[in-house]
Amino acid sequence: MVDNRSAVQSARNAPGRISAVAIGRNEGDRLRSCLLSLMQRTFPVLYVDSGSTDGSVEMARDLGVEVITLDMSVPFTAARARNAGYARVQALDPNGAYVQFIDGDCDLDSDWLATARAALEAEPYLAVVCGRRREKHPNASLWNHLVDLEWDSPIGDVKACGGDALIRRIALDAVGGYREDFIAGEEPEMCFRMRAKGWRIRRIAAEMTRHDAAMTHISQWWQRCRRAGHTYAEGVAVHGQSPERYRLNELRRALIWGLGLPLGGLIGTLILSPVMLLLLLAYPLQILRLHRRCSDWGQATFLVLSKFAETQGVLGYWWERIFGRRQTLIEYK
Repeated sequence: MVDNRSAVQSARNAPGRISAVAIGRNEGDRLRSCLLSLMQRTFPVLYVDSGSTDGSVEMARDLGVEVITLDMSVPFTAARARNAGYARVQALDPNGAYVQFIDGDCDLDSDWLATARAALEAEPYLAVVCGRRREKHPNASLWNHLVDLEWDSPIGDVKACGGDALIRRIALDAVGGYREDFIAGEEPEMCFRMRAKGWRIRRIAAEMTRHDAAMTHISQWWQRCRRAGHTYAEGVAVHGQSPERYRLNELRRALIWGLGLPLGGLIGTLILSPVMLLLLLAYPLQILRLHRRCSDWGQATFLVLSKFAETQGVLGYWWERIFGRRQTLIEYK
């Protein structure tokens, strides 16, 4: 067991105390690295495990981290894990100000918490602060590279955060935490409900976490994009009638590029003329347009191709909903 009593005491007594909740399953050495990056900076540190079989639970306990193991007879979601961890945080430190959520395959940057806490303390209506998540091995595969580029999103007030973020606890309490029936996209949905109550979400220009996507096959990338399509469909089903038309634009883009254009070209060719196949020229033109914006041919190409995977996720959600079935997790590793 790691002896970090003095660091824990310092974190416990710090003003604007920060607790931490890490979640994971079978993350192995990545989880160890994650927990060590938290232990001397936050109190308490909770790890929520979702059925690991690789010794993650024992390893976390050996480090001195309290572990919560979810009952796997109940359908698992990341949202459920985050809520379970936060409930324990509330019991251990009822007066703490902030909670850092982090995925178990990420390491926290050593300067992040001080920077993020300063941002929250400077503006009382700021609910969530997130920063730059980077891939540990961006050049290990094309798919890791694409994910690293995806993490590099605009700075400033934004609509949502990802799985890693420092959150003001009173804002989290105000919305009742994460929605546990969402199998993915629970963070943007929670942020949507926060923004509806007047809270703000901000991405700042600071290093936050280093992530290990560990994607080596196109099938993993496809699954990840399919999961995104599911979140668009589910988000629209739940909040699509709001004034913001939550996730409606993303859903429309996925269906236009992933279904509408190819279907239109095929039907038009069969009914009208082979000239209708020219509709498919929209794809290379879109790749050229995106390349002008991002200056990366791989990113531009796979942003377009991702719409087919997203459409599969959308159709899968609709299919399961029509037949009253619960969608299972869509995992890429």
